[in-house]
Amino acid sequence: MKCYFLLGTLCALTCGSVFASEAGDLAQQLAQEYLIVDGHVDVPYRLMQGEEDVGLSTEKGDFDFPRAQKGGLNAPFMSIYVPAAKEDEGVAKSYADSLIAKVEAMVAKHPDKFAIPKSLDDLQKQVDAGLISLPLGIENGAPIEGDLDNLKYFSDRGVKYITLAHSKSNHISDSSYDKNRPWEGLSAFGKRLVREMNRRGVMIDISHVSDAAFWQVIDLSAVPVIASHSSARHFTPGFERNMNDEMIKALAANGGIIMVNFGSTFISGESLNSYRKISEQADSFAKKKGLSKNSQKLKEYTDKLSREQFIYASLDNVLDHFDHIRALVGVEHIGIGSDFDGVGDSLPIGLKDVSQYPNLVEGLLKRGYSKQDIEKILGGNLLRVWQANEEYAKRSRG
Repeated sequence: MKCYFLLGTLCALTCGSVFASEAGDLAQQLAQEYLIVDGHVDVPYRLMQGEEDVGLSTEKGDFDFPRAQKGGLNAPFMSIYVPAAKEDEGVAKSYADSLIAKVEAMVAKHPDKFAIPKSLDDLQKQVDAGLISLPLGIENGAPIEGDLDNLKYFSDRGVKYITLAHSKSNHISDSSYDKNRPWEGLSAFGKRLVREMNRRGVMIDISHVSDAAFWQVIDLSAVPVIASHSSARHFTPGFERNMNDEMIKALAANGGIIMVNFGSTFISGESLNSYRKISEQADSFAKKKGLSKNSQKLKEYTDKLSREQFIYASLDNVLDHFDHIRALVGVEHIGIGSDFDGVGDSLPIGLKDVSQYPNLVEGLLKRGYSKQDIEKILGGNLLRVWQANEEYAKRSRG
């Protein structure tokens, strides 16, 4: 038996560099061999801020084709992130369309590199053909605009999951980030939407929703749901955006998965506290100087504080979340939801961009995860949930 499958102090003391070398080589091999599905990558919103050709090497951001190939990434969900303000402005649907158009333009420019799947079968065929498959997930259900016909519209465009809310409570669900919670969970329309998403085969994403909304989704959904980019609240007490242990157990009982977010503030309580302290200092500075939140002077001050005080999580901190979830519910309910290109300069040491998935694989090997475990975590678990949603939709619609 190779050392990377052994647990305990004896192996750590006697295998040393051989262990590290073999685990590193195997990690590179497995990252290329196994399907890697990332539940949340914010490339479309990044491209809305400035045009880049991510089919080629880029100096900015966390994703481009060469780095994705190096990391073994096969199917990053393109986040169609719609800021909460777009609902108030009445442009949420058109904004989502513009983001989907960004992904379609990537495919049109590089048809030999990218493709958009509209089914699980599409994804598998695209990956088999050597393409990076780009499934779509809407982050913030605001583009539904209270009309179930819009769910069909976006499903037809290739949207495979919808995160019900984002930073503010919307017409569907209360948000974990918003003190204003008009629905005490889901709205009446939100409850109808959950059932219709089941019927359409669009996965329900409970990242960002309030705890009350989560429990209502679990009660209502006939199929497994996902948390596309959330981590374990055990390590970040009081941070509702992550999931507590009872929620993770309920998610698993539903057949769903939690896809671990890599952002340092999601992973490390120490990092989260450093971010909060920086925010408090910045707010105090802005108030003292009479600055607006969009002030360039405030931005420069906040950036300086961040350089001096922000504490980054480590790869080991990330692995702790995998271990914790495994101990609670088993490896069958864990996935990857990095939030690459969505959490700015807050990614942990060792997981800075899409080229570094092998570092995660190596860490899992060193912690005793089997090859079969790792294959499930990298993508197999998400494919199972996707398939369950597709099959239920086919049965429901005859």
